[in-house]
Amino acid sequence: MTRRDYRSEYDRYQGTEEQKKKRAQRNAARRKAEREGKVKKGDGKDVAHKRAISKGGKNKGNTKIESAGSNRSFKRNSKGQLVSETSTRERKKRRT
Repeated sequence: MTRRDYRSEYDRYQGTEEQKKKRAQRNAARRKAEREGKVKKGDGKDVAHKRAISKGGKNKGNTKIESAGSNRSFKRNSKGQLVSETSTRERKKRRT
């Protein structure tokens, strides 16, 4: 098995100007929530965007606090295999 090349991964994706700006937006949303007392460092909570930044979402009025597990997880079957890359929140939204 080959080793993961983090340097090239950063150069090709994470280091692009667009990704740096999106990361800065996510970090700013987290800092704002910390200032407001909604989250604390190490509390297991994520500042989630109701509409993803990658899909045109902004920080103002577009964030909510949820557990890291629910923000980062996708539906899996009993064997732990990925069933859907659509989150529960997105599935509920599609039904309405």
